[in-house]
Amino acid sequence: MLESRQQNQTQRVALVIQYIGTHFHGWQRQKGQRTVQEEIETAIATVLGYHVTLHGAGRTDSGVHAAAQVAHFQAASLIPAHRWAKVLNGYLPPGILIRASAGVSESWHARFSAIYRRYRYTIYTEELPNLFAQPFSWHYYYAPLDEALITSALKPLLGKHHLSAFERAGSARSHSWVEVQAVECRRSGSFIHIEIQADGFLYGMVRLLIGMVVQVGSGQRTLDDFTDIWQQERREEVKYSAPAHGLCLLRVGYPDFPFPPKIWYDTQPYLVMNHDKGQLTTDKRQRTNNE
Repeated sequence: MLESRQQNQTQRVALVIQYIGTHFHGWQRQKGQRTVQEEIETAIATVLGYHVTLHGAGRTDSGVHAAAQVAHFQAASLIPAHRWAKVLNGYLPPGILIRASAGVSESWHARFSAIYRRYRYTIYTEELPNLFAQPFSWHYYYAPLDEALITSALKPLLGKHHLSAFERAGSARSHSWVEVQAVECRRSGSFIHIEIQADGFLYGMVRLLIGMVVQVGSGQRTLDDFTDIWQQERREEVKYSAPAHGLCLLRVGYPDFPFPPKIWYDTQPYLVMNHDKGQLTTDKRQRTNNE
């Protein structure tokens, strides 16, 4: 009798999820397509014996990666909430990993409780291709990129603005207001990393925005032209979307989150390649051998 009552009690379980977007047609379940949401829901159903809905913090596009996507589901189960990560990893295909799981309150919601999402876009700037960089970066070598110009283009976006210039057709969102909370652009050797944090993102926004700031960084557009395009909502001027595989959902922030920072805060490794440092190391080793 006690076991029966326990099985009827539901718990809300939060998951921190990583996935390589190359293998999937985005996050959201779609008929006839392989998606991250459906793969995890199938794994949960295999364990429970019935279907539950997995609610994600955001809907990443086909090919986009996630270092710390967040989702939750409701289920009646004797499995402790913190054990779900290990259980599900035993059923999930390559390309998806549950980093951790935890119980949350009935009022906590992966999407509606979030106060920000942060994305990182990685650009590889060397002329020669590199197989190890290819899955996670945009190989852009057509013109030198000035990260200072990219930073200057991004900074005026801070604050709350209409950003319909960076919204793909087909969005179901009723407005284009976005509060951009942080922007960052930095170079690490052959790689440029651009990060954007906001309370939410429009459909296709980050890739359209990256496509535009790369035009600024390469000198194809001026800073004034770029700023005028988005401030005047000249969507017809925004024609190029950066490739999906360079984009990663870096993290999602909550005022009340049951996971420590090491689980979710910054779990996408930086791609770094600096030939000058490599040469310096070789020289030092040679001097040591000569002695």
